[in-house]
Amino acid sequence: MAKAIIEKFKNAESKKIFQLTVLALPAIVAIFIFSYIPMAGIFIAFKNVNYEQGIFRSPWVGFDNFDFFFTSSDAWTVIRNTLGYNAVFIVVGTLLSIVFALLLNEIISRKFLKTYQTMFFFPYFFSWIIVAYMAYSFIGPYGIVTGWLEKIGVNFDFYTETWIWPLLLTLINIWKGLGYTSIIFYAGILGIPNDYFEAAAIDGANKFQIIRKITIPLLMPLITIMTLLSVGKIFYSDFGLFFFVPREIGQLYPVTQVIDTYVFRMLRQSGDIGMSSAVGLFQSLMGFVVVLFSNYLVRKVNDENKLF
Repeated sequence: MAKAIIEKFKNAESKKIFQLTVLALPAIVAIFIFSYIPMAGIFIAFKNVNYEQGIFRSPWVGFDNFDFFFTSSDAWTVIRNTLGYNAVFIVVGTLLSIVFALLLNEIISRKFLKTYQTMFFFPYFFSWIIVAYMAYSFIGPYGIVTGWLEKIGVNFDFYTETWIWPLLLTLINIWKGLGYTSIIFYAGILGIPNDYFEAAAIDGANKFQIIRKITIPLLMPLITIMTLLSVGKIFYSDFGLFFFVPREIGQLYPVTQVIDTYVFRMLRQSGDIGMSSAVGLFQSLMGFVVVLFSNYLVRKVNDENKLF
């Protein structure tokens, strides 16, 4: 009897695993095609690509393509900008997303909840070209904000002042992505059993105590995973944000140029795919190292919150 129950349980588990595998198969195939197969092109980073000879017959140059990037005068500037912006985006974006998710959880009316969710989630679907034109309509020479400043006697050209752009790019990036990330944390809050909140309320805990003692600790595994995934892309930047929004104005390059836009512009000027491949390989390797190190630190602090 017990043996028959065990066999039935194994069959049910096998059937469930098979169904889940079939469900995930399209994603697995897509990842294999677009993420694993292109890894075969890593060797291009070590070649001086000659289009007449072809990629495979082009001469090997070792690490010369890497030297070309790191010895350039702009290398450390774009690396600094990339790491600096991403660090700010991760910290500020995560904190604001958590706060906004907590505020959504306090909305009782479902009608208003859906309205707020739509309002904040909608910008995520805008392309960066649309966002760039929207920004230009506000801060351009004839923009709304520029017009307001002129009325009070302040002549300010946003596209020539470099100091304002770190703040502008941060605000634009958060405005566009806040709704998306906050929905993820809001879903995590909804997954917390109501029994915890009811028990805390009966014991006399106020809203802030419930958030500090129950909501945040139970959200910490999700916060950790989201942060680690973001840290893995810290050497990558959102190309559209840094390319379209500043409108390719050379005067703003010291504060808006990141690795991705720098490589694109160099590739457009020189056509050297070996150099761009070398920089892409550098970004991937450094991102991998940062994820391993971050996950190691998380495992030392709290083993249950680690990513792997």
